[in-house]
Amino acid sequence: MEPGPPGGSRPAERGPCLSSPPGADEAASASPLSAARAEPGRRPPAVAAVLPAGGSGERMGVPTPKQFCPVLERPLISYTLRALERVCWIKDIVVAVTGENIEAMNSIIQKYQHKRISVVEAGVTRHRSIFNGLKALAEDQPDSKLCKPEVVIIHDAVRPFVEEDVLLKVVIAAKEHGCSDYDLEFGTECLQLALKYCHTKAKLVEGSPDLWKVTYKRDLYAAESIIKERISQEICVVMDSKEGEEHIGRLLEEVLKSELNHVKVTSGALCHAGGDLQQIILEQCYNFVCVNVMTSDFQETHKLLTILEESNLSILYPVVVVSVHFFDVKLVPLSQKMENLMWIRGFAKEVRKRNILLYGLLICYPQDEQKLQESLRQAAIIIAALIKERNSGIVGQLLVA
Repeated sequence: MEPGPPGGSRPAERGPCLSSPPGADEAASASPLSAARAEPGRRPPAVAAVLPAGGSGERMGVPTPKQFCPVLERPLISYTLRALERVCWIKDIVVAVTGENIEAMNSIIQKYQHKRISVVEAGVTRHRSIFNGLKALAEDQPDSKLCKPEVVIIHDAVRPFVEEDVLLKVVIAAKEHGCSDYDLEFGTECLQLALKYCHTKAKLVEGSPDLWKVTYKRDLYAAESIIKERISQEICVVMDSKEGEEHIGRLLEEVLKSELNHVKVTSGALCHAGGDLQQIILEQCYNFVCVNVMTSDFQETHKLLTILEESNLSILYPVVVVSVHFFDVKLVPLSQKMENLMWIRGFAKEVRKRNILLYGLLICYPQDEQKLQESLRQAAIIIAALIKERNSGIVGQLLVA
């Protein structure tokens, strides 16, 4: 989180904040799920979230409001919504955006398949935007489909890395300490103002190191780096079940495991229409190494790309596919092999439209064991770099290990 300007009177923002309506049960000090388990029959608290997203991003220095700035070509606010959506006990999420951005916000919700999201118009200040979000959650609103919550979490739309345990601590604090009515003009997120003007039993909840706010342009690069790191922690090696192809695929898998010990390496077969890949895809693995041996060329990669396209896995994050081709240089010269595979560029361009990044990698085979191991280690280095960087500028390129 960036510090405020020197000498500024506005206190530093502390991340997710909350309000609890008068009369809330202060005795509930456990999570909705654990409370329900601990005391059968007891109703877990109803929790909602409000995201004020009406800022202009003036400090960002770009024409687009920072909450709509792209990170890996996806709007920043979409990452924040996804972080809250993963918390099943948050029943409703209300986003407050300016009138001119309501249509854009609805398009984001539809494109990235967000659930439990409602959009309201923001106010002229952050605090009025929060107020509009709270009004949408009030039970006296006509035609409202939202449930009136007991606890409302107020979370910045440009803090995309909030974790469930932090949100849970906030909810527990709200239930334990309660809150009273107060004038939103004084700022709901400021602990000192809450104590001064509201005389409420406010409590500061310490957040995680990643709970920082995207304020300046350089923060976008930091956010992108964190997201790349998180989605690069697993690689699936995909191979055919044919004996020869499976053998060389296993060799590559073992080298990846030994060279990339910080990455989880799994494997899946393309037989039976990729049935055993479905679980890996459901577990949200975003990196695939597809093994093509000898004359099969692109058949295995084509099958994998079809499965990935049908799964819609790439809606949220770019999926990397490294098409690895083993070839015998004695039978087919390297120049001829590369020429035969040059069409990969056009195909990579097409799947790029569906957020799939396709790269080609050539490895000479067969060769003596020492040279083969050296080539496989070099391949592991190249694969790790492609997955970590996710460079869309070199999709369709053929690299040689």
